[in-house]
Amino acid sequence: MAIDLQNMNLNELRELRKDVDAAIATFEKRKKKEALIAAQKAAQEHGFSLDEIMGGKTGGPKSAPKYANPADPSKTWTGRGRQPQWIKDLLGSGKSLDDVAI
Repeated sequence: MAIDLQNMNLNELRELRKDVDAAIATFEKRKKKEALIAAQKAAQEHGFSLDEIMGGKTGGPKSAPKYANPADPSKTWTGRGRQPQWIKDLLGSGKSLDDVAI
């Protein structure tokens, strides 16, 4: 398929670019779906679901909370990642993490 870019006007070139971008996006989406299906099939062949192999669904906390804010027990921290401000305040006041361990 030969496309004569030299003889296309600006609107035709922009339309072509839009079509190419859309084709690339659908190609990548299709390939990702094929890869996911292949991964699920491979996991099933070994007696697992893909979620089991990948450690569960992503997006949620991967560790259970270890510390709870005494002033508001709904605020928790797993002990991983950035310390919440209430932990920093607690440590600054001379208390330890053991004081708020769940």
